[in-house]
Amino acid sequence: NQVWSWDITYLPTVTRGRFLRLYLVMDVWSRRIVGWEVHDDERAERAATLIHRICAESGVDPNGLVLHSDNGKPMRGYTMIATLQWLGIVPSFSRPHVCNDNPYSEALFRTLKRTPANPRLPFVSRDAARQWVTRFVAWYNTEHRHSAIRYVTPDQRHSGADVAILARRRALYERARQRRPE
Repeated sequence: NQVWSWDITYLPTVTRGRFLRLYLVMDVWSRRIVGWEVHDDERAERAATLIHRICAESGVDPNGLVLHSDNGKPMRGYTMIATLQWLGIVPSFSRPHVCNDNPYSEALFRTLKRTPANPRLPFVSRDAARQWVTRFVAWYNTEHRHSAIRYVTPDQRHSGADVAILARRRALYERARQRRPE
């Protein structure tokens, strides 16, 4: 809860050319999804409300929290910046015109869109999209063993349980090496 990354991605609907927007916020250190919402549009006001809600629900002191994003319109909107300043959150923006502008969020969206559980068909409603995202977030935070955090789940890393898990793994590997040094 020191550096968060957030972005918005499109979710397809059954209406050709119409997309839903998934606002998603993750903790960079633990890779845990700390909050999300699905809306019909992109607006700085929605993002500001989401960030405020996540801090309140999580009991996170927003003062000094760094919130990283790319340079999208909702990220730089007046309402968003004013809310961040009011909360004491430090906004961080990627350099303009850079292809890897928000790597943590982009990697998360790649996982979201390439998971085998990703629906083959577009979403019929915003509620259907929210139900699917709810299941994805639960899976991602509690079951997905993340390669960037040494194959523990984001929840294990976020809560500190990864220390004991990784210590047990080290001990297991050491016993295996002692039995078969070759």
